[in-house]
Amino acid sequence: MVSRPDKGGWTLARRLGLWWRFVAVVLVGLAPGLASGRELSVADTHVEDYPTVQALKLMGKLLADRSQGRLTLKVYHSRQLGEEKETIRQAQMGAVDLVRVNLAPFNELVPETVVPSLPFLFRSVQHMHKVMDGPLGAEILKAFERHGLVGLAYYDSGARSFYTAKKMIQQPADLAGLRIRVQQSPLFMAMVEALGAIPVPLAYGQVQVGLSTGVVDGAENNIPSYQEAGHFRTAGYYGLTEHTMAPEVLAMSKKVWDGLSPEDQIMIRKAAQDSVPMMRRWWQEREESSRTMVVRGGAMVEEVDKKPFALLMRPLYDRFAADPDLKDLVRRVQAVE
Repeated sequence: MVSRPDKGGWTLARRLGLWWRFVAVVLVGLAPGLASGRELSVADTHVEDYPTVQALKLMGKLLADRSQGRLTLKVYHSRQLGEEKETIRQAQMGAVDLVRVNLAPFNELVPETVVPSLPFLFRSVQHMHKVMDGPLGAEILKAFERHGLVGLAYYDSGARSFYTAKKMIQQPADLAGLRIRVQQSPLFMAMVEALGAIPVPLAYGQVQVGLSTGVVDGAENNIPSYQEAGHFRTAGYYGLTEHTMAPEVLAMSKKVWDGLSPEDQIMIRKAAQDSVPMMRRWWQEREESSRTMVVRGGAMVEEVDKKPFALLMRPLYDRFAADPDLKDLVRRVQAVE
């Protein structure tokens, strides 16, 4: 029997495959055996050699060493457990223990994550690190607990820029009328609309097909993702708008967290945070190598005057950070020197 795609573009085989992977993770989480140790599961959409996945593997090694093998980490990379929004729901239910997800898919669930996702909020990578490594970053992580998750640490995600198959994006007018893939976030949709383009929310794994078939004219992402997913082969114009530097977040299911001893909670949180410095080093190396690879592959990467783009983003602050608490959070982030 031929498996046909449904209206959402999912084949029956893929749905069944994801379901069985979901069941397998549930069974792992329910399996007894505290005496023989516990294997925690973590989901990541990126491929095995990506910096976030490598950081999770390092976290697992630290955890195993410090617990003398009692706690280990099984990394499900390459979207084995589904796209990011799917893994968030699995973590809330306790079906997967940890998830590594960009902040944007959390925007509707955890309002505080809107602030670091705002375009042109951070002045530099150094400014972003200082904010997210300090009390403001800790405050945002704490907010996850009201939504069935425990925020553990931030991983770098670089700066996101626009790329298209048709032309270099050097000014906002170049985006007029283009269909641009965005993350499944109202903020990112509004950002693209403010620049005159048509937002098309697609899961990360669907972008290459969208570019190849002309469903979208372009997208926006960091250079390592642009390279890793092969998007540079189809959309060879990459303009460095660097419109957002929202980091990734590593979060744990609160249902699972609440069942751990205080000692294990401390150990897991510290292993997560101790994996961050190496992740940042790997990220910087990956950005450099990815840029070299895409240019050698025929893509054009050009600097862009960011000021015209930033000026058009001010209404988004009034719309998405209108709540007094969020407005105050924006002010405090901008005040960090």
